[in-house]
Amino acid sequence: MTHKELEAYILSFPNTWLDYPFGEGTSVYKVGHKETGEGKLFAIIADGSKPLRVSLKCDPLLAANLREKYESVLPGYHLNKKHWNTIICTGQLTDDEIYDLVRLSYNLVTNTSS
Repeated sequence: MTHKELEAYILSFPNTWLDYPFGEGTSVYKVGHKETGEGKLFAIIADGSKPLRVSLKCDPLLAANLREKYESVLPGYHLNKKHWNTIICTGQLTDDEIYDLVRLSYNLVTNTSS
């Protein structure tokens, strides 16, 4: 999976936009009101990382289980380690599994389910 493929999927969610609050090099994806800048982040991609790294909000129990099961799932980098994972896209998780985790992250911050 490439950065652009993952970004296209992330931006397909309603009311989602790309922001750079930490400067260039860190793509932050938020959901909310872009016009006012009010939003909650649900995904962060480290630009240019090889392999691709994405941080996603996660249910605490699932987050811990994923870390135990996969070497490529780490506690969220510079984030609340209980609620965030950083996934190194090495192929341990399939693209579909990563897409599912993106959807979960979006649903957690919007309090929705799909």
